[in-house]
Amino acid sequence: MESFREPSIQAAADDAPAEDRALRPQRMDEMVGQRAVHERLSIAIDASRKRGETLGHILLDGPPGLGKTTFATCIPRELGTTLQIASGAALAAPKDLLPYLTNCSEGSVLFIDEIHRLPIAVEEFLYPAMEDFRIDITLGDGVAARTINMPLRPFTLVGATTRAGLISAPLRDRFVIREHLDYYSPAELAEIVRRSAVKLSMPMDDATADEIARRSRGTPRLANNRLRWIRDFSTSRAGDQISVEIARSALEMQGIDELGLDGFDRKYLETIQRVFAGGPVGIEAIAHTMSAAPDTLEDDVEPYLLRCELVIRTPRGRKITPKGEEHVGVMPKTPPQGRLF
Repeated sequence: MESFREPSIQAAADDAPAEDRALRPQRMDEMVGQRAVHERLSIAIDASRKRGETLGHILLDGPPGLGKTTFATCIPRELGTTLQIASGAALAAPKDLLPYLTNCSEGSVLFIDEIHRLPIAVEEFLYPAMEDFRIDITLGDGVAARTINMPLRPFTLVGATTRAGLISAPLRDRFVIREHLDYYSPAELAEIVRRSAVKLSMPMDDATADEIARRSRGTPRLANNRLRWIRDFSTSRAGDQISVEIARSALEMQGIDELGLDGFDRKYLETIQRVFAGGPVGIEAIAHTMSAAPDTLEDDVEPYLLRCELVIRTPRGRKITPKGEEHVGVMPKTPPQGRLF
């Protein structure tokens, strides 16, 4: 069998862009927000260290950009062990998972991103590895086939998913710790923006950090992306100066408004209001009108609009709210007075 080099935390980190490594927290104590999740994971990590046992398997779920990968890369640093990173979509067959399992050292961490995309065959191959730290390998075909039971060194599996509902119950139940990551508050995002600005050697006052935080949809990844764009805008157009007005000008050039909506989000709202008279309307009709995929609207656009109470889902379809109408510049419709003939 071809030999595989055992990946370390540093090797895994080297695959990320240098700037991303600079902004991503390296230890759990450096993380802002998700304090309840941070506290529970810290207790589990501390207990496993004190007992000298392997940390239980961990499942992290939540929308993109909230810190699932950051938690997964910080956990092995807290444990003082190595990390391997895999993607659920890339593990098409059990043989693709085999090198990761055999490379696991005692107490190491295997991180599988988007774990809900594992095929059934790979998922079932993973069950005995998670529970009993062993795998069954079949050699040969037909009557000449034989099975080898291979023991594994105890390891911790950290799974991350944006679609927890797609994970089968047998796999979900094998995780000892299950944590849901929620959106960040504007104050938490503003603190992240200030810390990232220091790492990028950018001047940053509280008012500007608050403005960027308000337009970042409760997501640290978006806040850092907005910050990078504002830095580019400042370098090119403002002589490396940063202020609230400069930040607003930079974000408005990208079409990002005061609620953090971009042009595609506003087009969604305008389509419901202008074409379908505010709804209710089905997602397929909206998608065809916008020349977009329904999955894109459901996964990327609607969650934030629903959270901001700009649209609602009804049994008959999507409907824009008075708040949504006001945001796109249309005053809420006034109910007709008196009787209509």
